[in-house]
Amino acid sequence: MTAPVGVILAGGRAARMGGGDKGRLMLGDRSILARAIDRLSPQVADLALSANGDPARFADLGLPVLPDSVAGWPGPLAGVLAGLDWAAGQGAGHIVTAAADTPFFPADLVPQLMLAAEAQGRPIALAATPDPDRGLIRHPTFGLWPVDLREDLRRALADGVRKVVAWTDRHGTALAAFPVDRGDPFFNVNTPADLAAARGLS
Repeated sequence: MTAPVGVILAGGRAARMGGGDKGRLMLGDRSILARAIDRLSPQVADLALSANGDPARFADLGLPVLPDSVAGWPGPLAGVLAGLDWAAGQGAGHIVTAAADTPFFPADLVPQLMLAAEAQGRPIALAATPDPDRGLIRHPTFGLWPVDLREDLRRALADGVRKVVAWTDRHGTALAAFPVDRGDPFFNVNTPADLAAARGLS
């Protein structure tokens, strides 16, 4: 498998944070989004941002900005589709997605997702963390997605599918398990309390 391109998912409405681009909130001397870019960019061949609204507000990042092609804020699957369409234009075979509000995700996210997909013989791989009571917990905004499935995803969105796992389970999904011995690497900032906690961890 050749190196995938990366897509940072920043298309949500941040309702619990009061709206706006929560990835722009500061965590130490850098924004949450800048930290996500710094973590993902060394792992991929190219990088884009999935976001809706005026793309000019992200001009300082120097990244392509990919709006949803499906109306009505359908969720992260629309961002995955936008990323797959962009990747097809780049000649890439896969994308890896990461959420813009998750500043501590693993620095080996991409190789571990690729390894899981190959070892488990599945077209899609999602990140997961162990839970003593529930087994592996999936983190569906952190995944490896083949460009070959983009038309299938387009049809699913047109049919009203919105939950990531409702679509991925149709195709078979590998899980890449990441340790939590130093805390949850997929801790995401949804509320002001989360932001305060993240500032304590950074």
